[in-house]
Amino acid sequence: MSSDSGKSIADLSMLELFQVEVETQTAALTQGLLDLENDPVDAKTLERLMRGSHSLKGAARLVGLSHIEQITHAMEDVFVAAQQGQTRIDAHAVDFNLKAIDLIKRLVAVAEQPTEPQLVRECEQLISVLREVQAGRAVTAPEITPVAPPPILKEKAPQVPDEVAEAGESERVVRVNAERLTRILGLASELVVDGHRAHQNTQFLLHIKQRHVELTRILDSLRDAAGEDASEVVRNFIAQARKRSESFDKMLTEHYGEVDGFDRRLEATAARMHREIVLTRMRPFSDGVAGFKRMVRDLARSLKKKVELTITGLTTEIDRDILEQLEGSLTHLIRNAIDHGIESPATRRKRGKPEQGTIELTASYSAGLLRIEIRDDGAGVDFAHLRKKVVERGLASREMAKSLTEDELLEFLFLPKFSTRDEVTELSGRGVGLDVVHNVVQQLGGTIRTESFAGKGTRFRLQLPITLSLIPALLVEIAQESYAFPLSRIDRLLKLGSDEILHIENRQYTVVDDENVGLISAATLFGKAHHFDGGGVMSVVLVSDRLSRYGVVVDRIMGERVLAVQTLDRRLGKIRDIAAAALLEDGTPTLILDVDDLVRSIDHATRAGTLQHLAHPADKEKSHVAKHVLVVDDSITVRGVESKLLESHGYRVATAVDGMDGWNRVRAESFDLVITDVDMPRMDGLELVHMIKNDPHTKHLPVMIVSYKDRPEDRRRGLDAGADYYLTKSSFHDETLIQAVEDLVGK
Repeated sequence: MSSDSGKSIADLSMLELFQVEVETQTAALTQGLLDLENDPVDAKTLERLMRGSHSLKGAARLVGLSHIEQITHAMEDVFVAAQQGQTRIDAHAVDFNLKAIDLIKRLVAVAEQPTEPQLVRECEQLISVLREVQAGRAVTAPEITPVAPPPILKEKAPQVPDEVAEAGESERVVRVNAERLTRILGLASELVVDGHRAHQNTQFLLHIKQRHVELTRILDSLRDAAGEDASEVVRNFIAQARKRSESFDKMLTEHYGEVDGFDRRLEATAARMHREIVLTRMRPFSDGVAGFKRMVRDLARSLKKKVELTITGLTTEIDRDILEQLEGSLTHLIRNAIDHGIESPATRRKRGKPEQGTIELTASYSAGLLRIEIRDDGAGVDFAHLRKKVVERGLASREMAKSLTEDELLEFLFLPKFSTRDEVTELSGRGVGLDVVHNVVQQLGGTIRTESFAGKGTRFRLQLPITLSLIPALLVEIAQESYAFPLSRIDRLLKLGSDEILHIENRQYTVVDDENVGLISAATLFGKAHHFDGGGVMSVVLVSDRLSRYGVVVDRIMGERVLAVQTLDRRLGKIRDIAAAALLEDGTPTLILDVDDLVRSIDHATRAGTLQHLAHPADKEKSHVAKHVLVVDDSITVRGVESKLLESHGYRVATAVDGMDGWNRVRAESFDLVITDVDMPRMDGLELVHMIKNDPHTKHLPVMIVSYKDRPEDRRRGLDAGADYYLTKSSFHDETLIQAVEDLVGK
């Protein structure tokens, strides 16, 4: 834009200030034009637009950007003409003024480079059209090109030098790069922890003072007990001890007062400092959605639809990192609502709806979390078509798809590259599905839920932490160590007695809202022994992802905490089931769990059959006397009959569906006896016996074969493999099986 070969530092600062002003003024001009479209003769809006374009014109002249000065001058003339009634700003005029704003942004972006001839021609053509608008002459409607949405996953912003710039008469704006601000916040979080630690030292000092008071009482009792009959030496020692005790008590009292005052000031100052730094990371919701109304207008006009966007909660404060990462996801959801949801004006008329569709975007706080809702009044999801697509994609059989509920069908929308469209278009996500939106929300530690009502519209509900630096969490104890579940990822907390734990095959579960929910010990998932301290009651944290739901059994629930998140060193890589770390008030480190990773780990462990059964406190005494028997058979009938028979005689029974499942159970748990069939998939009974008897850890485990094969050679093969007992199913009765079991392991 300028012929100067170089710029002074002052010039660069002025240009940067101008870029900030362009960002502010163009946002205000865009909003004003959108307001003017609803009321073309509103005097206040016209005045605001005229003043905004006039200010931008003066600033452009000051920094020597002549093309921007000419464009803003033409815009100002249009608004002045409209104020004087010489022209009327209709939808076409709004389109050209919005194009002028887009062109100004492009010119600012290349302000330090020579202006390209093509850009100069665009400026001249647009100024000519604006002159036509000013004169009140009809202009041809421009082609509407919807504003390009930001990427759903933004690249990291480049670092900028710290600087101070004048923002107004009463305030100064300090620009600090985000990474430095994050480091400062981390230090402030550590200072808060140190403040709590100082308070503990104060309490310890108070404890010492109380003990000293007890010591003084003992000296007084000793003096009274010695009386006048004590020797002078003893009386002198007691008097000296009493005198030194009084001196120490006075010093301790004074020092405690100073330390207590310092402790209170430190804790209060640290808390205020942390709060202020957190606030510097917070931005109003309006900063992230400033361009949404323009985007909706342009996209709707390009699709020949009428859509109004209403935004509620613009002043809701959100962590700047969350706001930046959410912008692309919200854009994607809104574009989908316009393209997929909102019907054409003609269709809406036929359905008895207003021609203009509405999209509502709301941000609010609830229960310490950020809630964002996007709702449209369009056609809603076509569940019949969605069900058809699920079958076509091979995600479910036709019979299974028929039995899926609407809520279950909606979950398919979040699968990778899943779309209800037959063709990929620029507007319908460009081939990018809702899975990308889900992944962003998941990375932010949040959840997304969908509801759709035929003919009435669709609603997306996002639940997120308010800030990434502090998270409300539930602290639990697992294997005598503390862990934290983010509150936003907890479905429910349960307390379960032994009678509420049910068994299906080798799985343990409980019933929650008429749904069978699998139970898993967190300690055994982490490869540790579990120790419950709940008076016979288990503490369960209910967690889920899109597809699975589990009850994670913990040793103890320690209560809620607000944790200052400390990211793990990148050199550690991704640690399974762990998202971050934090320091507790006493300085003890705790790990923050990655719930989605945890659910996946449970899925894998469940399929592999490597999870141990829960050892409930109420069952501990039984386990000392009741022998533990594993029944391995691929027939559910045989497993059921043998299990009931053994349990009726006081044995504890676990089951496995084949040899491989049985071998996994044997390695993961402790058994007194294994009863196995021979013919089974994956691993037969003979191979299972061979594996057990050739493993040094299990070779002494008794194994009984119960099989339909009753030929002598079959019996010999079983015993040669290492079986301790061979019983045929055709000949055994209840007493026969129980007698054989008692012969091997006792009653």
